[in-house]
Amino acid sequence: MSTKPAPIALADTLFRVPRQPGITPLQLRKGSDAGSAAGSTGANLLSSWRLLLAPGEGASFVRHDEEVILILERGQGELQVGAESFTVSRQGIFAEPATALYLPPGQKLSVRATSTLEAILVSAPAEAGVGDIHLVTPETVRVVPRGRGQYAREVHDIFVADPHPQRLMVGETFNPPGNWSSFPPHKHDGLDGEPYLEEVYVYAIDPPTGFGQQILYQNGEDGSPRSDACVAHVVRDGDAVLLPFGYHPVAAPPGYRLRYLWVLAGDERRLSLYEDPAHRWIHDHGSE
Repeated sequence: MSTKPAPIALADTLFRVPRQPGITPLQLRKGSDAGSAAGSTGANLLSSWRLLLAPGEGASFVRHDEEVILILERGQGELQVGAESFTVSRQGIFAEPATALYLPPGQKLSVRATSTLEAILVSAPAEAGVGDIHLVTPETVRVVPRGRGQYAREVHDIFVADPHPQRLMVGETFNPPGNWSSFPPHKHDGLDGEPYLEEVYVYAIDPPTGFGQQILYQNGEDGSPRSDACVAHVVRDGDAVLLPFGYHPVAAPPGYRLRYLWVLAGDERRLSLYEDPAHRWIHDHGSE
């Protein structure tokens, strides 16, 4: 049975959660962690948290009915899962590709920071007893250039075309200053025959004092954007946006690099998208 897009207003899809020590929810799926202020966001499948530790600090994390991926954003530390231990490090989001760890449901993760460590944790419902722990290192991240001209960007596949997660797909997209991505605008809400995929973006800006723009819109029957289903979020370093349905292009302003971590889960574990027919012509428009 196809999952349906969550009933949420696009204006309510931006989550700006200040950085604070420990594990902090960014957004939680409906029915998850009842009572949390982040827990009625309209997400059907995806939840996300930020982990921030000072040198020498530790934290633990487990989801009994969900698979989890930790994506390291900066710092050094030790990851412990049962008898397995991993020493991980990342100079920074814009300095090198990611290190990421996949955990099947019920696996308890313990993290100990040896320098200031920041990571994002994401989860989705999954079947218990299926899958194995798997570490992705920078040299195994698949880096793919996409687009051209002012919509050229670099896409990093972290957990995408692999056999490890049951539902989750995770990667990073890097926009050079002034460039667009997720362009031509695409969607994967299942309303035009494509498989349904819910998505969350988490942004980083370089320098971090800058901003980016996240547009979300849905077309009407005449093929033009609906005035009641169109929003443009100004996104800042550390923000998250839920993409429950519709098209979702991203723009970086001049002078600022933008990265968004993307996390998907849905009816099938494969990337499948539907481009806005009004903008497909750009594929044949030379190098502009």
